[in-house]
Formats: sequence, C-alpha cells, structure tokens
Amino acid sequence: MAEVTVDRVPRQVRDMFNKGCMAFERGNYDYAIDLLLACVEAVPGFLQARKFLRAAEIKLFQEKKGGALSRMTGGLSSMPAYFAAVATLKAGKAQNALLQAEKLLRNDPLNLKYILLFADAAMAAGLPEAAVQTLEVARETYPDDAAIIENLGHLYTQLDQPKLARETFERLCELRPHDPAAIKALKDATARESMARDGWAKVAASGGSYREILKDTEETQLLEQKAKAVLTEKDVDALINEALGRLQADPDNIGHYRELGRLYSQKKDFDAAVDILTKAVEKNPGDPEIDAALANAKIAGMTAKAEALRAQGKTQEAEAIELERDQFRFDNLNERVRRYPQDLKLRYEFGVMLFENDYINEAIQQLQLAQKGLQQRISALYYLGLCFKAKQQYDLAMEQLKKALAEVGTIDERRKDILYELGQICEITGKQEEAVSYYKQIYQADISYKDVAQKVENAYQQKK
Repeated sequence: MAEVTVDRVPRQVRDMFNKGCMAFERGNYDYAIDLLLACVEAVPGFLQARKFLRAAEIKLFQEKKGGALSRMTGGLSSMPAYFAAVATLKAGKAQNALLQAEKLLRNDPLNLKYILLFADAAMAAGLPEAAVQTLEVARETYPDDAAIIENLGHLYTQLDQPKLARETFERLCELRPHDPAAIKALKDATARESMARDGWAKVAASGGSYREILKDTEETQLLEQKAKAVLTEKDVDALINEALGRLQADPDNIGHYRELGRLYSQKKDFDAAVDILTKAVEKNPGDPEIDAALANAKIAGMTAKAEALRAQGKTQEAEAIELERDQFRFDNLNERVRRYPQDLKLRYEFGVMLFENDYINEAIQQLQLAQKGLQQRISALYYLGLCFKAKQQYDLAMEQLKKALAEVGTIDERRKDILYELGQICEITGKQEEAVSYYKQIYQADISYKDVAQKVENAYQQKK
C-alpha cells in the first residue's frame, strides 16, 4: 500500500487532519488524537497524519507523567486488547490489527510491546513506511533496544534503502557483537549497498550469491569473526584493519569511528580508542553516544595505567592516577549533564556519583529528575532512598524505597537490595518485626544474600 499524501486524501479527511493539527498546536492533545486517529482509520496510508498522531500521543502521555507503576497497571488492564490484536493479526486481518494497535498506542505510546505489534501489523498491511516511522520515534526513547533496531534494519532492506539498512545493522552488531544472525544481516546489507553503489545489480540478476558478488572471502571471514563468542587478539587486529579500510572508503560515517573505538578498547589499546573517538567528536560534535564512548575510553585507559603501576609496586603513582581518573569522571559527567540536560540516564549516573562522594543534597536533585525516566526509574528511587537514609530522614527514605519495591516484579538483585535497605531502616527506627519481615523475603529466595540468614535465624532464636 503506497503512502497517501495530504493533497490526495478525501476532502473530509483533509479537513479533519487540518483541525487535528490545529488542536495539536494549541496543546489540545486529546482532541487532536481523536481527529488524527479518525484520519488514519479512514486512510491507512496517510503517514503524515500518523506522524502527528504519534507526536500528540507522546505529548499527552508525558503531560500525564505516568510513572512505571501506573504504566504497569494500565498495561495489565490493556492486556486483553493486546492479545485480541495479536490474534487478529495472526488471523490475517492486518488492517483491523493495525487499528487495534493504534488504539493501544493511544494509551501508552512508548510501550515496546505495542510498538512492535504496530510494526508487525503495518508490515502485514503493506505499510512498511508506517512501521519505520513509529519505530524511529521509539528509537529516540529506546536507543539501545535491539528488537527495535533489528526490525528497522529489515524494514530498510524491504524498502530498498541499503545504506540505512547497513548503518542500522552496524548498530545492532555493536549491541549484539556475537550474534550470528546480526552479523549475517550486516553482511547482506553491506553487499546490497555495494551492489547499489557500484552497479552490480546485473551480477545479482544473473544468480550470483552474495559471496560471489563480494568477490572477497577475506571480508566474509572478517564478518564471520564478529560472530565468535571469544575473539583472539589476531581476530581483533583483523577486524580493526577491516574497519580502518571502511573508514578510509567512507570517512563521514560516524559508525566506523564508533566501531573502531569499541575494537581498540577491546584490544585494551585505549590511547588509540581515545584518538579515534576524539576525531569522531570533532567530526560530529554534540553526539551524546560518542561523548560517552570517549569518556569511557579515557577512564579505562587511566584505570589500566594505575593497575600497571600497582603491579610494579609504584603505589603512590597509581593512587595519583586513580585520583586524576575520579576527578575526570566527576567533571566529565557534570559537563555532559550540562550539555545534555534532557538525558535522564546521565542525570542518574551523576546522581549516583554525587551520592558516593557525599554530596547528598546535590545527588537528590539529580535523582529526582532521573526517576522520571522509565529505564532508570527504579534505580533512581532506590538511591533516593539511600540519600534520605544518609540524611536520617527515615520516613522519606521508606517512601522512596517502597515506591521502588512496588515497581519491581521478580525477586532479582534490585528487589533484594531494596528489601534489605527497608529492613535496615526498620531496624534503625526500632521496628524489629517489620525489619525481619523484609529480611525473610530475601531469605526465602537467596539465603546467602549478605547477612540475612543470620538476621532471620537470630529472630527465630529470640522467640524461643
């Protein structure tokens, strides 16, 4: 199904679209969503309406400031509708499934399940462009989600955009460096891009395989090396040489710089990693991903130097470098938070560092902002609890920790940490029975966690 532009939709739909856009500009997002949803229901290929619809949904969602708990509650109530949409799609009713997915996204436009369902329905309905549009919006929120990136790569392939496909699969390989399927997808995308660029379509039409088209078993071997679970030094050197060649051929591709920085760091050649990533920053300033990679390479380099000095017995010199490293990390995070104030993950990292260095009030300020982000919300609440505990504001500490506990489902390490801190505060405030109740939850799942076995068993002894 081809995209339908605004000048080709029926007049009634165009009028609704114009009214929807006006409502969006005025901040009346509910009304805008009603109108724009009606537009895409009437004309599924009206991508411009879908673009404004998704923007209005996200604006409304952010205005409501729904936390992870409210999202989870809303998600539970929407599960029947979600499963119904999945069943509709499996039954081959792609258009109906697409509309059902749109209605789910209205309530939670950043829900990964709904986003991926929408993408599958859009592809089945012959609207890969709509799937790309929604996945790209989602990618801004979830830049490291492999499922979104993998789907985008396949969509760009389907849409015959080999350069975008190759760049997307490069990112997927950075996230899944040992995944054979990701490596194969990158290899195929590279071959298609080469064919498109160099006019090799005739070779493909004649039935030649990608291995024959590449005419380069060495390149194929290099791509296959990336799929190895454990890379030897020789493997890494080969991959570095290959990446250098690609950089020379395409010096404006920032992905090549990122890949080289990762490979040099893997080789523990941190000076080379810093050098290549510094060039990337100069070429593409204002890229938070590259800034973070450069900072990490510098920190890793200083750590390696300190370890080497300690091994030589030069403890004083090692401590001097470690002090320099810690100061750099502090200053760098502070500067990056200033440059990227909307990056809530950065604010979380900075808040944790401030807490660890006893800047408690400053840490609270950063963590209160960070807990608005879905990805780090639970951890930010946990550290907020620790901050209030450090200030001996135990009621506030309990409140933050209980919020965090409510949003952790399984008994994983995070839940155990939160339960333990709740128990600690209860002990400090003289609520011994309540403290033991928290420790028991850990005890039943992991008897070896810290000193919970001793605490629980002592409690039983005292009752005898």
